[in-house]
Amino acid sequence: MSTETGAALDAEPSGHRIVQGPRGLPLLGSLPRFGRNPLAFFEQLRGYGDMVSWRFGRNDCLFVADPECIGELLTETERTFDQPLLGIAFRTVMGNGVVVARGADWRRKRSLVQPSVRPKQVKSYASTMTSCAVELADNWSPGARVDIKREMATLTQRIAVRTIFGVDTPADAESMGKAMDVAQQEIGKEFSGLGAVLPDWVPTPGRARIKKAAAVIDAEVGRVVARHRDGDGERPDLLSRLLTAVDETGAHLSDKEIRDETVTLYIGGHETTSSTLVWAWYLLSRNPRARAALAEELDRVLGDREPGIEDYAQLTYAQAVVKETLRLYPTIWLVTGVAKEGARLGGLPVPEGTRVWSSQWATHRDGRWFREPEVFRPERWDAQEGDDIPEYAWYPFGGGPRVCLGTRFAMVEAVLVLAVLARRFELEVDPGTVNPVPTLTLQPDREVMATVRAR
Repeated sequence: MSTETGAALDAEPSGHRIVQGPRGLPLLGSLPRFGRNPLAFFEQLRGYGDMVSWRFGRNDCLFVADPECIGELLTETERTFDQPLLGIAFRTVMGNGVVVARGADWRRKRSLVQPSVRPKQVKSYASTMTSCAVELADNWSPGARVDIKREMATLTQRIAVRTIFGVDTPADAESMGKAMDVAQQEIGKEFSGLGAVLPDWVPTPGRARIKKAAAVIDAEVGRVVARHRDGDGERPDLLSRLLTAVDETGAHLSDKEIRDETVTLYIGGHETTSSTLVWAWYLLSRNPRARAALAEELDRVLGDREPGIEDYAQLTYAQAVVKETLRLYPTIWLVTGVAKEGARLGGLPVPEGTRVWSSQWATHRDGRWFREPEVFRPERWDAQEGDDIPEYAWYPFGGGPRVCLGTRFAMVEAVLVLAVLARRFELEVDPGTVNPVPTLTLQPDREVMATVRAR
């Protein structure tokens, strides 16, 4: 990581200052360096300071690494910071769902989607999470060789299909899963390559692939929505709740809006949790002490029974394993916003139109906020004896008014799945380093093979 420090551009009594980051190239700025390795690039920017100016193509940018400034960025979104207009690949897949929408449109959609993922509703989905994990555990046997990446993806797809769509046919999960894999890869490629600065109308092979994948997603969602509309009786799944939701004027979500919100929920309930579980198994395999502590808790709390939502609060070490995994390998690794007129961060003015960037990857591994930042240590999350971690030094789900709606769903899902499987087995991951690849989410760069061991 670079330790070069730029000259201060401004200063306030609070001690915050903006320093000049890498100069970059004409027209492209630091895009080539960012594109080669976005995670390393953000760590390099953190080495310059807590507020660093740089250029992405022709756009003036500001990188922030201080938790206070990150909190301001997240909590001031919608007031003094806008959601950025993300790339054509991202918009083709996500549409104009609650993650992308702005202003009054965002407020309306959030009010319609939020009731579907409140704690009471997540509680009703917990039994599905557990039963799907039990089905997977029943298919494992000691000595078996498994690809954890594939196993966790298949499992979380099944959970998503059951909880969101209320169906359980393999074709639903398989076709959606393949299309989502393509979409995730192409979004990552466009975001960190020249596609990030190309006009939307420029055709590329990647954009052709993303359109094809989006067509599959549209067809699958449309088919399931039609099935729900034609069905009788009330269904408990997320899609049914979206179909019956009404805003303050009595209007329902349109078919296009249903599609966009369903895809958003699918990605939140499948892609992010799948990745988190893969990294959790990888880290546990390399940390016998943490593995033993998790096993002790599962034996003490659960004994010989499967976990339920009533056990979630008692599985504090399992929660800490998930939190520490999300610290080291945050599924969402980047937050951005665009400054409106009058925007300020850390007491300093931010010119209108400036793209502000913050990276969970860089902040979560900052030694100022986390002792031994590269070490997997779930104990740091102990409520009594853990580290004193500043607010917004850990923000895997974002924060403020646009915090991820599926935060509790994802946490409960990851903890219950981990509890079901780790109660019976340990996974001995093959030697060798697995590197993170920043696509739509933070994914392993290869298959993650492991041997199943009985506990």
